[in-house]
Amino acid sequence: MKYLKASLLVACLGSATTASAQDMSAEDLAKAVKARQAVMQLYAFNLGTLGNMAKGTIDYDMDAAQAAAGNLVKLASQNQMAYWPQGSAAGEVEGSKALPAIWENMGEVMGHSTSLIEAATAAEAATDLAGLQAAMGGIGGSCGGCHKSFRQSN
Repeated sequence: MKYLKASLLVACLGSATTASAQDMSAEDLAKAVKARQAVMQLYAFNLGTLGNMAKGTIDYDMDAAQAAAGNLVKLASQNQMAYWPQGSAAGEVEGSKALPAIWENMGEVMGHSTSLIEAATAAEAATDLAGLQAAMGGIGGSCGGCHKSFRQSN
């Protein structure tokens, strides 16, 4: 059922259109960038919990791991199109690290989102450290794959 919801979400996101820079003020574009950065911070917070457990830096706690993985599923399942308006790429809005390739390859971006939902769902279902560790490769791969292709390096 969760995979069906993820597939439907990606189909909806893929067909959605983003607002153009002409329709948004500079202030609104900056707000969109701040909103997506906030979402990325929430991803990072939850990934930190999972990653530290998987590496043994902190003790494995099934409830905390399932909560963090569930948060990733919820975050990745949200319609985030309002955070990604055209005209909000690096060089267009201060603080943005998004590459223009995002808007040219939205299908690939959505593929990374689907992969994240699937891997985080597996982590959420894990009942032991080994299950969490097995799911971490998919989580890291989906996040890293998107960042390598669509995020400006520092």
